[in-house]
Amino acid sequence: MTINCRGKLIDLTTPKVMGILNVTTNSFFDGGRYVEEKSILNQVEKMLVEGATFIDIGAYSSKQNAEFVAQEEELKKVLTTVELVLKNFPETLISVDTFRSKVAQEAIVCGACIINDISAGNLDENMLQTVARLQVPYIMMHMKGNPQTMQSLAQYENIVKEMLFYFSEKVAQARSLGISDLIIDPGFGFAKSLEQNFEVMNKLELFQMIDLPILVGVSRKSMIYKTLETTAEFALNGTTVLNTIALQKGTKILRVHDVKEAAECVKLYSKLNSNF
Repeated sequence: MTINCRGKLIDLTTPKVMGILNVTTNSFFDGGRYVEEKSILNQVEKMLVEGATFIDIGAYSSKQNAEFVAQEEELKKVLTTVELVLKNFPETLISVDTFRSKVAQEAIVCGACIINDISAGNLDENMLQTVARLQVPYIMMHMKGNPQTMQSLAQYENIVKEMLFYFSEKVAQARSLGISDLIIDPGFGFAKSLEQNFEVMNKLELFQMIDLPILVGVSRKSMIYKTLETTAEFALNGTTVLNTIALQKGTKILRVHDVKEAAECVKLYSKLNSNF
């Protein structure tokens, strides 16, 4: 199971870690931490040293009821950050977290190599055609509505069955356009109640039937800190627990704020499943 990132084949047989770099001021956990060049570069270096295979750059917070960000503002932040990272760490494999095709297009031209779309093309009718033309790996997440409306749409008769149908349709659409490298993300916290998030995690292995790499992003999310009656700041241990469970259920990419701990999860999981 491999994906092609600018001519470099990344083997996902051993799970990989994607480090989150939010250059926003309002992200739920790290908003405002990485807006200056020095703090951005320090964090990227830290994540790469700790074992991140990918750095995921986002300039539009997708938290519940997130404020609207104009496309030109998002574009400027993304391109400035991609250029900065590649100038200082030229071998970095950059994923861009955006649902806008123009941002995706310009970021890839600038040197990014993966598009991470929370809407799987639903929020921009040109996204799938853009990805097909660019021929880059595409992460498609499950969500209803948009960040402003998603939590009002968390109604399902059978959430896992409906999500599997959603992905089967999205994969078919992407394949018909010629997109080859696809990754699916169940979208923990997106149009899902706390209970629904845990139901999806409990049945996560069922998503392997789609036969595509699974990305899981539960890092410090409310499903963890609300259950533990704490805050995102103190949700690292809970994140590690759920990341370990996700790996056991077939996850190939962990998207996290804390790379060192996630990389340790992967190392221990891989050792446990190695041939003795």
